[in-house]
Amino acid sequence: MSEERRTVLADAAIEVLADAGMRGLTHRAVDRAAGLPDGTTSAYFRTRAALLTALVRRLVARDQAELQAAGENTPPLRTPAELVDGLAALTRARLTGEGRRRSLARSACVLESVRDPELREILVPRDNAGRAAVRAFLAARGVPGPDARTQTLLACVDGLVFEHLVQGTVVPVDALEGLVAAALR
Repeated sequence: MSEERRTVLADAAIEVLADAGMRGLTHRAVDRAAGLPDGTTSAYFRTRAALLTALVRRLVARDQAELQAAGENTPPLRTPAELVDGLAALTRARLTGEGRRRSLARSACVLESVRDPELREILVPRDNAGRAAVRAFLAARGVPGPDARTQTLLACVDGLVFEHLVQGTVVPVDALEGLVAAALR
């Protein structure tokens, strides 16, 4: 079975989840979203759990690639304002266009993972160049426990993304400035 086809189906499942929510995530809906014959999704992912696991793995892979590229393409952060600008760009990307759709799907998956340890394990935050850039910035400023502070700062940013995803608004820069200032204390 083609790995490429599995990726197409997982991407289509992300779209279905973003558009129709967890109840709308069915094999048939994914077939339609992928433009493939009925039964294709169930041939690759026999159960709904297998489909959801593939969706979450693909979502995490796409998020990791995005964060890795952002970290690799950003020069070392020198000032709090540069960190705020980077976080503002991240939140905009997560709240608009295709990023908004992934955020909607991610939020549904996070809630589902409360009852599914396998999904929860897949969704655990991973190291990437973006996270490393934040950690390096905090460490260079002598912040105690830069790993924990990085985790807390980024969890707070995720919370702001969730809040503004629900509201349909952008994250205000002053909220990000407050989070960075708190992380530096």
